[in-house]
Amino acid sequence: MYPTLVMLQCQGGWENDETVEEAAVREAIEEAGVRGDLMDFIGFYHFKSKTHQDEFSPEGLCKAAMFALFVKEELNSWPEQSTRTRNWLTIPKALQSCRHEWMKDALENGFCKWLAQNK
Repeated sequence: MYPTLVMLQCQGGWENDETVEEAAVREAIEEAGVRGDLMDFIGFYHFKSKTHQDEFSPEGLCKAAMFALFVKEELNSWPEQSTRTRNWLTIPKALQSCRHEWMKDALENGFCKWLAQNK
């Protein structure tokens, strides 16, 4: 397996009783059906979300915490498999599939730089 990027939205992403690191590990299991070792914090990335607009953030401002996760296990079933699909992509293919600029920035300027420094 290879290091992969775990994306975690702070609003609705982590619970009050867990650290952001614990939330990243939990989200990797719930959303992608993978388990592994959390390696390093890549950075925070800010974005606007239409689905996270509420009285606390009418503009939908969110913050994603990015981590590198060394995947050790792919689960055959996981909590969100009916709404999410797990795909393994090369970095160039992943960059092409990013829907938002902040995601491209996180992958290209966050994860790729981290990977080059840690090979």
